[in-house]
Amino acid sequence: MPEIGEVHYLHKHLVGKTLAIVKAQHDENVFGKVGTSAAEFEKALMGKRVVGAKQQGKYFWLVMSSPPHPLFHFGMAGWWKIRNEETAYYKPSKRDEPTWPPKYWKFTLETAESPKTEHAFVDFRRFARIRLIDCAAEEMRNVSPLKENGPDPVVDKDILTEEWLVQKLQSKHVPVKALLLDQANISGIGNWVGDELLLDAKIHPEQYSNTLTRAQMKQLHKSIHYVCSTAVELRAESDKFPETWLFKHRWGKGKKDDPQRLPNGEKIKFLTVGGRTSAIIPSIQKKTGDVKADLHASSDDEDKGFDENEDAPPKKAKKATRKNKKANDKDGPETDSKPAKPAAAAAAKSKKRAVKDDEEEEEEPKAKLLPEDEPPPPPPPSKRAKKAEKPKAAEKTDGMIPKTEANSSKASKPSSSKKAKSRVKKTDKASPETNNQPRVQETEEQPSGGRGRRRAAAGRVSYAGM
Repeated sequence: MPEIGEVHYLHKHLVGKTLAIVKAQHDENVFGKVGTSAAEFEKALMGKRVVGAKQQGKYFWLVMSSPPHPLFHFGMAGWWKIRNEETAYYKPSKRDEPTWPPKYWKFTLETAESPKTEHAFVDFRRFARIRLIDCAAEEMRNVSPLKENGPDPVVDKDILTEEWLVQKLQSKHVPVKALLLDQANISGIGNWVGDELLLDAKIHPEQYSNTLTRAQMKQLHKSIHYVCSTAVELRAESDKFPETWLFKHRWGKGKKDDPQRLPNGEKIKFLTVGGRTSAIIPSIQKKTGDVKADLHASSDDEDKGFDENEDAPPKKAKKATRKNKKANDKDGPETDSKPAKPAAAAAAKSKKRAVKDDEEEEEEPKAKLLPEDEPPPPPPPSKRAKKAEKPKAAEKTDGMIPKTEANSSKASKPSSSKKAKSRVKKTDKASPETNNQPRVQETEEQPSGGRGRRRAAAGRVSYAGM
């Protein structure tokens, strides 16, 4: 809590003096986000006298001889520097040739009285805020943002009593450290201060505030006032903090060769509470009630078990099922399982083979089914004769070959049938009286298959051509 020390140095070097020079450079984050500007800041402070410096929690302000009064919040990395002054916070790397104004400065002040002092407000992360509050000095804590903050442990000891704290803890169901860090509850308790006072009270930071015993609440009240008052009295100079405080041993987290421990050998453990890294001593800060981390883990386990048992089986179970399926395939196919892909492929392959066999059968020479007393048909034409023969237009031969289902097959006609048709045409021209009476008679009904139809048709045509 650097504000503790800054207020001390402001009283020492600035209060009671007149500001002769005020320079500010505008920063939209530091000035603009809270409704002011660098030019307004210069105009409000130039030539005025500083009559006081006060603090509430993490806010501190200068009481000017007339309003408005500047209100400051350091944010994450804000700082108040004093030229040629060695403080607990600022030690210039070169005392003989200090750089001024310092890097990342937002405004500088210079006093008129001797000895002159120079001040600078710096912030390299730009989370700091500088406001101008236009009200009477005694009304500062009754305006925003101060009025939204809780009591200060050092300034408002008459408000932050044991009974007040017990009522506040019992009215909330949040981790106790999160409650302490909330400035709306108590002003001025930061991350390291919260860890320090919880260790002094021997309370686990994740335990819910309303589960603390009355004895724990009483001890927490004492620890709050002890840690905050000690830091103020020592002006926040960490070198003077007690050796048993976490502050002296918690820094350097993550170093394997130098684990953080207290002087008595107790190991420091780190966890996240309220979005902040917390340092605890597990052997001292025991869990005596509901802890958020435990309840969250229990809830996750229940949800996980529900999902795995009812909605989605675990991956290991799926792998085991596949292995069992392979073992069953080796023993024999299951009746209720789907047909395997190899069997389907074999069936398709056999089907293709059957089709191929049928095609080969169609290309084989056809044996003519003729009566025994009929002469055999002429041999089929040679390949040269087929190439030399040009296709001729088909002619109707009504009455010669009746159109039946047997001779209307979609199967392709063999080359011998073409020769037979050409003979039919020649026969029609030679003896026209044969057109009305076919000379070939079927001795028996031919089968309905495509092969039988082709053989029957070929037999009739070849006999008619004789």
